[in-house]
Amino acid sequence: MDVYSLYFHVPFCQKRCYYCDFNTYAGMESWIPQYTDALCSEIEQVAGLAGEHLPVHTIFFGGGTPSLLSESNFAQILGTIERNYTLMPGLEASLEANPGTVSAASLRGLRKMGFNRLSLGVQSANPEELRLLGRIHDTTDVIQSVKWARQAGFDNLNLDLIYGLPDQTLETWQKTVETVLGLRPEHISMYSLTIEEGTLFHRWTQRGAISAPDDDTAAEMYEWACDRLEEAGYVQYEISNWARKDSAGNVLACRHNLQYWRSLPYLGFGPGAHGFAAGVRTANVTAIPAYIRKCRQTGHNQFPIGPASAETRAIDPLTEMQETMMVGLRLVDEGVFFTTFQERFGQSLEQVFGKQINKLCAQGLLEQVDGRLRLTKHGRLLGNRVFIEFV
Repeated sequence: MDVYSLYFHVPFCQKRCYYCDFNTYAGMESWIPQYTDALCSEIEQVAGLAGEHLPVHTIFFGGGTPSLLSESNFAQILGTIERNYTLMPGLEASLEANPGTVSAASLRGLRKMGFNRLSLGVQSANPEELRLLGRIHDTTDVIQSVKWARQAGFDNLNLDLIYGLPDQTLETWQKTVETVLGLRPEHISMYSLTIEEGTLFHRWTQRGAISAPDDDTAAEMYEWACDRLEEAGYVQYEISNWARKDSAGNVLACRHNLQYWRSLPYLGFGPGAHGFAAGVRTANVTAIPAYIRKCRQTGHNQFPIGPASAETRAIDPLTEMQETMMVGLRLVDEGVFFTTFQERFGQSLEQVFGKQINKLCAQGLLEQVDGRLRLTKHGRLLGNRVFIEFV
């Protein structure tokens, strides 16, 4: 039987960052009580459609800024999850938070409720860069938040960074990385800035108010960070993610995100949340009032299509194979195993994608190692060129 992951989208923010194109809203915190009730209704309805208590091994609250919810909000949501799903031993329970929105007391409360993995959006250690991004915190907030998290008992901590910012230099990027390494998190995520339509960054770039990211400089930043994190004892297990090993030698990868990269089933709850289960991709309505209204209705949906679903798409076997390659090859060491692919789809990798594999191996972008196909070190820099071959 499949083991599931649950994702909960919390769309509230104190301030919308200038580069953000996620489904987030500032100044709507008064909707949180109604949102919480709606989320619990959605959780119950989707569980009822499954006809059984599905086994769950990871839950993840993302946003937005989940740390804006109160302890009572979380208690209501977590209680609903526990009543409707079978939470497996060793459950990974992750929460995203912005430095500056947490306190020693709130982190103690979250840890006591069962959250055991915390992800802090640091982005930069440079004050000018933080102002450019529209962040509400400074580096002092980051250091204080990490200290409070440790005191609360969080021993699995991720720090998020962004590189390739307009006019960012290699030197300021190196300072950010060194600052984060000094905090000794178990996990580090680094993402290259992309200018998305509809964001302030896009409008500013169009007007010439800020310069577009420089791809060559961003590549230099990425390569330097790869080497520096390896030197510091971190294992790169995904294109944008690094983790330390625990005392038993296990890489402290984000198990929830591994569910995505291995193309395994997950359910998405909340405005704009996406899911993939039973061969169907789902996407919820994005607006908070519409989401609340839909969750108050009870219909005759079929699992995994919940009351707030706005889009559903049945995935045919070829599309699922293509998606498995695109996300699986992001796992830089694990890649895609030949035997796993054969067992899942009843066809070999060579039968389905032989032409693409031969081409990319000849170009030095893919390699076959110990029964699996994975990106070469050079291929990690050109991942999109690889992935598009499988679409």
